[in-house]
Amino acid sequence: MASTTATMGNLPSGFGICTTIPDILYLPELVFGGLVWILVACTLVDPANPQGWVMFVSVFCFTMTFIWMCMFAFGVHRNSGGWAAADFAYHGMAAFFYLSASVALAKVTLDKKSGLLFNYRLDISAVVFSYVATLLYFIHTIFSAIRWKSF
Repeated sequence: MASTTATMGNLPSGFGICTTIPDILYLPELVFGGLVWILVACTLVDPANPQGWVMFVSVFCFTMTFIWMCMFAFGVHRNSGGWAAADFAYHGMAAFFYLSASVALAKVTLDKKSGLLFNYRLDISAVVFSYVATLLYFIHTIFSAIRWKSF
């Protein structure tokens, strides 16, 4: 019982998520993930398959990160153990998904180089923000693993 209490004592709740590493990364993940979502939605979806994967990843990760952040902010993790491992697993999965989506988006963008300049600039911006989101999720994964292993 004492180990469960100590485990939950290191996970922040409330405004504490705005002051601790890796939880402070929730907001940048939401911002850059939302930008990817918006920029891909603004461009011509051609070919549909890689762009559909990018949209799925950006919408899924945006939604799940928002839910995850709210769960930590409202202290839901205080009711049971295993949240540090779940945080590590989710952010590792999100980093992997975003990396695969970023590579697919970069490939589609390079293939559309001869298209309209405006759409090409939007696609380049989406690729850059997608890689930034990937980096943020990867950093969050590393710090979540460190926090999980410190228990």
